[in-house]
Amino acid sequence: MTTAKRWTSGLLAIALPALLLGAPARAIVTSGTPTSLHSDRDGDPEADRQAVSREIERFRSSSISISQAMAIAERRHDGATTADVSFDGASGIPVYRVKTLHNDRIWRHTINASTGELVADAALPLAELDHADRNNLAALGAIRHRLADAVLVAERAASGKAISGGLVRERGRLNFAIVVISGDDLKEVILEPPGARPK
Repeated sequence: MTTAKRWTSGLLAIALPALLLGAPARAIVTSGTPTSLHSDRDGDPEADRQAVSREIERFRSSSISISQAMAIAERRHDGATTADVSFDGASGIPVYRVKTLHNDRIWRHTINASTGELVADAALPLAELDHADRNNLAALGAIRHRLADAVLVAERAASGKAISGGLVRERGRLNFAIVVISGDDLKEVILEPPGARPK
């Protein structure tokens, strides 16, 4: 369930306890190009940069925000919560790929980034996921903060718009990882939700 993989380059830690009442207490903002936005061309940095630039341009021209896409997906099933979301502008029409958790199923929604129309959705029983993903989703249900909350905090912390977000587990800690476009830069914001305990 990892949308944004960690990378290193210019680490800056920011304390955000008062940004949103009860919001995640720590945000770590990192600048660079997240692995999740690299193209499939191994070893060609210029091709990677061009692919990332095209993806960002398509994202900027989309009418629907990541928060709106999550809300659209969550409305499909009463009580659903978003576990992972990412913008995909690589081919065809730009879409958001949103994974929601509802009733022991992970739902995969594809939402048109220009119109908000649901393009496709499919369900997968949690039992078919690997052990690590099942543990992360169980932990998601146990914490009171949602990915939507983390997106708002990350956008404020990095002064930009989120393009992807999801759960990551590092050194036993479950965090939200949000990739934000800020000006011409990509920033990854790692948020540790209060109540997320190491497993």
